[in-house]
Amino acid sequence: MTQSKPKFAPQISVPATYMRGGTSKGTFFKLSDLPERCQVAGKARDNFLLRVIGSPDPYGKQIDGLGNGSSSTSKTVILSEAKQADHDVNYLFGQVNIAKPMIDWAGNCGNLTAAVGACAINMGLVDADKIASSIDKDAESGICEVRIWQENISKTIIAHVPVYKDENGKVQVQETGDFELDGVTFPAAEVKIEFIDPVDSSSDMFPTNNLVDDFDVSGCGLNTDSVKATFISAGIPTIFMKAEDLGFTGTELQGDINSDSETLAKLEKIRARGGVAMGLFKDVSEAQSSQHIPKIAWVGAAQSYTASSGKEVNAVDIDLVVRAMSMGQLHHAMMGTAAVAIAAAATTQGTLVNQAASAGQSEKQLGEVRFGHPSGTLLVGGKTEQVDGRWQAKKVSMSRSARRIMVGEVFVPNDSF
Repeated sequence: MTQSKPKFAPQISVPATYMRGGTSKGTFFKLSDLPERCQVAGKARDNFLLRVIGSPDPYGKQIDGLGNGSSSTSKTVILSEAKQADHDVNYLFGQVNIAKPMIDWAGNCGNLTAAVGACAINMGLVDADKIASSIDKDAESGICEVRIWQENISKTIIAHVPVYKDENGKVQVQETGDFELDGVTFPAAEVKIEFIDPVDSSSDMFPTNNLVDDFDVSGCGLNTDSVKATFISAGIPTIFMKAEDLGFTGTELQGDINSDSETLAKLEKIRARGGVAMGLFKDVSEAQSSQHIPKIAWVGAAQSYTASSGKEVNAVDIDLVVRAMSMGQLHHAMMGTAAVAIAAAATTQGTLVNQAASAGQSEKQLGEVRFGHPSGTLLVGGKTEQVDGRWQAKKVSMSRSARRIMVGEVFVPNDSF
């Protein structure tokens, strides 16, 4: 008797690691573990990752995948052996659209960057001798400096990953600790991140060549045809505006923005218009296929407010307030890449971010700022300078944390990619 083929394709399993990095979560893969046809960029890889995360989902919940129905958790990472000299790992990030069959490969995720170093060590992608030498002979713990090549933006990032010796003398990643990151419920080990030369020396950190522009927002639904804006490409292309010019206070929480369809539509029109002004799009229609960039954010002077957790944020403890949109929604905390943009703009005298951080005083050169976001506060540092009349960000730094949540196999139907 001839055995008939199954009516439906079986599932396949692929090794994966589910991690929190900063205030985001994502599914991490080692490139060599992916199905062969997914080891190169293209339709098969995109379809595979969409199915893993559970997109596209018209219900917006991603119930049939590892996504959680928010831009902060609809993320994928592929790690591989370093392609660049003097680097330890290659890092590729994909922002998965929740409702559409689309993955945006245009930018980085600064939050998940915090998890890349630790994941690379655990996946065996970092040289064992380097890991071992990160702890002095007579010490029990140390810091392993992982040099990351961020493939999406062709930049170097350095992660300072805490490590320790276990009872067998083997060096392991230290994941638990007492570092608290607003937007994350539980404390963990601190991971310091440095973004090296986040802007190419041959590129303009301020693509319009101005620190502040008169931004044409006619037809975007505001009560004015023009607002002041700082356009910056550092970390991720970002449009900064004054909260008051948008009719905001700068202390908004997710419920204030994300439940208002009219406000969301206005902000998306402004984002699309800003993308054209920055040279990212030729026409506003192109914004629909690139929702990851640019980001749109608004700033205001330091003020007290109650964070989403109920925590009181006092004006005296921060330098300014910032709110930012991610994939069409107000972010619950702050995207790591947007934090890079905030640091670069705040430490450049004359930008709207610097003006807000200067508390109404004369604009001043700053080395670091603490800003308030919907979930609390974050301290970021930056070093910018003018070279031959062009502003450059030499380095931006911040502290995050990361933790493995699950290591195992993810299952997807074999005919879905």
